[in-house]
Amino acid sequence: MIRFLHTSDWQLGMTRHFLSEGAQDRYSQARFDAIRAMGRIARDEKCQFMLVCGDVFESNQVDRKTVARALEALKDVPIPVFLLPGNHDPLNAASVYRSSTFNERKPDQVQVIETSAPIKIADGVEMVGSPWMSKRPVTNPITDAIKALVPAKGTIRICMGHGAVDTLTPDRHAAGTIAVATLDRAIGEGKVHFVALGDRHSLTKVGVGDRIWYSGTPESTDFGEVQSGYAQIVEVGEDRITTKPVQIGQWRFIERARVDLNAADDVEALRKSLEEIDNKDRTVIRLNLVGSLSLTLSGALQNHLTAAQDVFGAFDVRDEELLLVPDDTDFTNLGFSGFADATVQRLRNKIVDGGIAGTEAREALMLLLRLAREAV
Repeated sequence: MIRFLHTSDWQLGMTRHFLSEGAQDRYSQARFDAIRAMGRIARDEKCQFMLVCGDVFESNQVDRKTVARALEALKDVPIPVFLLPGNHDPLNAASVYRSSTFNERKPDQVQVIETSAPIKIADGVEMVGSPWMSKRPVTNPITDAIKALVPAKGTIRICMGHGAVDTLTPDRHAAGTIAVATLDRAIGEGKVHFVALGDRHSLTKVGVGDRIWYSGTPESTDFGEVQSGYAQIVEVGEDRITTKPVQIGQWRFIERARVDLNAADDVEALRKSLEEIDNKDRTVIRLNLVGSLSLTLSGALQNHLTAAQDVFGAFDVRDEELLLVPDDTDFTNLGFSGFADATVQRLRNKIVDGGIAGTEAREALMLLLRLAREAV
């Protein structure tokens, strides 16, 4: 049996345009922290090595500081680490892995997979990598690597790959896509015993059995990732396999696809639900608001949203389908008369008419209401 930690898609140097400067710094630091966390887990779980299946860096153009910080974090990993170049950081002439910073600072236990030649890891255990040599290969490198293999008699063989599989992509015939049937066949023929994949950011099992996995990214990167923020402990023998996910990530991306707002209770429920979220400074929120509110309730909503925006890592509100409909209570006790009252009525009529003029009228009424209440 062999025991190892499977991870991928660190994408060190990644930036997110929606994060503020302070939040971006925290987000970047979390990705370096994840390396050290996985090193501690690998030690505690008695893993013999770590496989990083592609996209260690966001690109080959990451700055020198990012490379240096990555290698400093890797110094704290107490077991051999194998880095597979992926589509973000291919092993071409401009590769980050060929930079002076990388080669001068690389810890001894870190090895970059440069060819698909089998590497002996321990007695009776070997690993076959399939590095990307360019960003757009005609075929996925793992396909050629597997074709060159013969059955692994008396040897446990693990294969590292990177890229989309045909069963999970809408463009099954795109260049670089991995055919799951090819991997299943290689396992059935005894050529490999486990295929460790990268590229998909969610922890995902593919294929017929339990021997082909995406580890997912150790830190979430976007909405829609079903189970990101994990690494995987894998134990493989010729006839047995076990996998165990371990949570790594500090950041979360939460999207609420539909938030219905039509009454005061709805606005208060939203405020309360946002307040109850923990670790706000490492949480990215997206809200899609629908419904209709009076100007008074809309003002209360904006106050809650502004307060939330101050504390979350990022806060994205989409309110194109939220209508603001002034009612009589919006202007009660404000003492409007004469010209002011006539102006309010004209603006309310324009809102009913809709269009650009209606939007401008709604915004004007909101401003008028706010100024009037501040003057009371």
